[in-house]
Amino acid sequence: MISLPIPRRALLGAGLGISLGFGSGSASAQGLSRFTGRTAGTGVVDHGGFDALLARWARSSADGVVRVNYAGWKRSTADRDALKRYIDLLTALDPLTLTRAEQFAYWANLYNALTIKVVVDAYPVASIRDIRTSKPLPGPWWKAITRVAGVNLSLNNIEHDILRKGWRDPRVHYAVNCASFSCPNLPLQAFRGVGLEAALDAAARAYVNHSRGVRFEGEKLVVSSIYRWYGGDFGGTDAKVIAHLTQYAAAPLRARLQAVDRIARGAYDWSLNSTPET
Repeated sequence: MISLPIPRRALLGAGLGISLGFGSGSASAQGLSRFTGRTAGTGVVDHGGFDALLARWARSSADGVVRVNYAGWKRSTADRDALKRYIDLLTALDPLTLTRAEQFAYWANLYNALTIKVVVDAYPVASIRDIRTSKPLPGPWWKAITRVAGVNLSLNNIEHDILRKGWRDPRVHYAVNCASFSCPNLPLQAFRGVGLEAALDAAARAYVNHSRGVRFEGEKLVVSSIYRWYGGDFGGTDAKVIAHLTQYAAAPLRARLQAVDRIARGAYDWSLNSTPET
């Protein structure tokens, strides 16, 4: 199992086994630290606006992959504006006033909404990695694109420095969607504090039991590269990653996983998770 310090999805996906700091304008460590403690309030967020947008523009395809009609969304001025209003609603809040579960939902939904906006704004593109905001690095993850409670944030900040660091829960990887075929599905409804545990477990089961998450090629176990890039989040060894997968696998996949102790390789398809244009 390869374990790299704070791996970056884009760099590792490009085959560059390095870890870099954030691009210009992203948050300082001091600014980020306020979001990773245990401070919480009693507030909740109304995510109904995001639910309505997802209902119009995202759907589960016959192959089990949730795809987004980015072309149609881009043509709809009203829904581009609605997405911006939802993002503005979130960024106007101080997430520390929310319950702890609501904070997780807040950050995951903000990440997913911002990613959709980045893709819609740049569309048409074949892959999110083609949207380069910090050349020569692939993808839009490096540049600060939003501001929360006075802190400038990039997508990398939200995923790696807030969600992964603040929760230390491998199910973070099933909650954030990078607009790619091999990524865990974009949820068809926004996350909420109420029901969060069940929603994260359902997302984990959906991914583990899909061939882009886990599959066997003959007797060889092939997994999503997420389990290689972020191996430490899943235990740090092949055996512990397999134990994690087994926890969410349905029969007969579970039985096959219980019979192996080694991962042969990782695989990842960066093609955009878009619906066919009509």
